[in-house]
Amino acid sequence: MATMNISLPDPMRDGVEAQIKTGHYANNSDYLRDLIRKDQRNSEKTQAMQDAITLGFASGKAEKTDLQAIKQRAKNRRALFLKKGLKKASIKPS
Repeated sequence: MATMNISLPDPMRDGVEAQIKTGHYANNSDYLRDLIRKDQRNSEKTQAMQDAITLGFASGKAEKTDLQAIKQRAKNRRALFLKKGLKKASIKPS
């Protein structure tokens, strides 16, 4: 494992020490490793969201949504479920 020395302003150092005193972290390194892991996960999630947005824009303009047709399909499916005595949707959407 590599070693890295960092300089922190007093208020940040105090914050790190306060986190260690809570007992959630064994030492400064443990706390900072956890922060880095959280930052890496956050960066991955942010990139995934950005990729999804880019893909959405690239897919073109959305067509108008026919809410009445959606509602009617939902009513038809519900009626079918009730007719078959089902409580949960087990039929694949059409």
